[in-house]
Amino acid sequence: MVVTGATGFVGSAVLRRLAERSQEDHGVMVRAVSRTRVAAGSSPSAPSGVHRVAADLADGRSLRGVCDGADVLLSLASYVGPDAERCTAINADGTAALMTEARRAGVGRIIHLSTCAVYGPGPHRGQDVGELTPAPVSAASGSRLAGEGAVLEAGGLVLRAGLVLGRGDRWAVPALVDAFRRVPAGWDGGAGLASFVDVDDLARLVVALAFTGRAEADAPGVLHAHHPEPVRNRDLMAALAEHRVLPARPEADWPWRGCLDALAATPGWVSERQFTLLAGDHWYRADAAWERAGIAPGPGPLSRLGPAARWYRERGGVAPG
Repeated sequence: MVVTGATGFVGSAVLRRLAERSQEDHGVMVRAVSRTRVAAGSSPSAPSGVHRVAADLADGRSLRGVCDGADVLLSLASYVGPDAERCTAINADGTAALMTEARRAGVGRIIHLSTCAVYGPGPHRGQDVGELTPAPVSAASGSRLAGEGAVLEAGGLVLRAGLVLGRGDRWAVPALVDAFRRVPAGWDGGAGLASFVDVDDLARLVVALAFTGRAEADAPGVLHAHHPEPVRNRDLMAALAEHRVLPARPEADWPWRGCLDALAATPGWVSERQFTLLAGDHWYRADAAWERAGIAPGPGPLSRLGPAARWYRERGGVAPG
């Protein structure tokens, strides 16, 4: 099995799951691919059954041979920053090069992680994949949609995830912290619903799909990959306050236009588009992925916040670097 993006936020969680599985089943061998052989601060010795190799999606030549002998490819590497050229190089061209290599090596099962951000600004309220037409508005989401095309051509499965929470999250909760500093009130009643998933639950889903023996497991297509139950904004903000990531929510509640005006009037890194993604309706049906994997989604991301609370308190509202 090959895992790209193995030292990233989601990739490292998947790798932990796979390392546990390889200890239980010594027939499971994992090739962990990242731009650097060992992540900063990690142990130089990989877990049993995990072999680390260095390759860069932005350099197609470095991918030669990474899939040799593998039966499964977990394509988890991406770039979500503002550099449009780098977005194209990694998310679009790099993914296409990886798919070419996977096909050359005869990989039988490909699972690729994408994002629901490809749908654009919304609002979206409970639609399934076939009920929406992607309309990306950023270089990151546009290039990830382009990468999806290469995966589907290679016969792979694309997982579009909602917002991912957990230790290592540098975007979702830090963005909420920055936005709340600038808009210190309830956001239009906190009624917005969005799709979230805990990073360890997402890793559990990816690994289950990698190993399931169900007949439809290798069918190409696109599935949503987050918890099936959306999270209401006021519930998420209350849970973050309970864990001392946010101050207690004030009694004041501001209408949507007032929230946007306050956001624009106070300097910060979260844009109006990002604020709308966090506070408005952006939720999607996600039962099919869990059914295909044959596992339960669990109690939901709010119940998983505790282990990540210290990470979030220490990080605060710092912009992703």
